[in-house]
Amino acid sequence: MVPWRIALSEQAELDLEGVTAFLARKNVSAAERIGLEIVEVIFSLATLPARGAPMRGRPGLRKVVHRHYVVIYRLRETQHRVEIIRIWDGRLDPTQLTLP
Repeated sequence: MVPWRIALSEQAELDLEGVTAFLARKNVSAAERIGLEIVEVIFSLATLPARGAPMRGRPGLRKVVHRHYVVIYRLRETQHRVEIIRIWDGRLDPTQLTLP
């Protein structure tokens, strides 16, 4: 089986930077560890792309949760690509989450 390609949106990259920067203010090693864990979750989608749950009310979007963080993505089946849309802290107000 050919692995799927992973593509992070500019917003997802900013989200990941924001998560790690926020955590680093209190604990640099925890920020590094959690940042690497999120990246590992993202790249694990290359072999199991459909494992995330479909997002209610958002056709075509799926999510995988790791700790408090939600990786939101879409599958581009014809391109064999997983597009990471957002990385969201699930403890934040969901009304502030903007999605395409």
